[in-house]
Amino acid sequence: MSGTHPWEGNWKVRLYERVRERGHESLTSFAEARPTASLVALAEELGEDDITGVQVFSGLVAEAERSKRLTRLVRGQFVRELYEALPDGWPTEMDDTNRFKVAKALGMWSAYTPETHEGRVDQVRAALRASPPPPGWRPLGPDDELLLTLLPDEEV
Repeated sequence: MSGTHPWEGNWKVRLYERVRERGHESLTSFAEARPTASLVALAEELGEDDITGVQVFSGLVAEAERSKRLTRLVRGQFVRELYEALPDGWPTEMDDTNRFKVAKALGMWSAYTPETHEGRVDQVRAALRASPPPPGWRPLGPDDELLLTLLPDEEV
């Protein structure tokens, strides 16, 4: 515990120092080594009291924009949200409880989608509603075959 408030000081420097301390050259590398961890879990691993999930996501977006891999980041965030809401995979039965869990995962994913990809994410959401994935489907990373079909690597 550093006792520092997450927004005090130069949080970007602090964030990247922590990433390097854990043996990674980039925040993307750190996050991709933990593809199903939530943004909060990533932040807590980097600094329980002085790094936030929003700061982690901000850094990931900046790196993805520089490397022109924003679509991959969007897929990766889908994995994180789906894993958190549906740890056992896509539901077999779409009862009210499971419909809520799916809606929550998709809603959180949309909330973390950069403007450039909002239209594409809306299309993926519609496709998942129209033709749900197989029961138990649980992508474990951004390179999942079905996820790549739904959201290919075309940068917008």
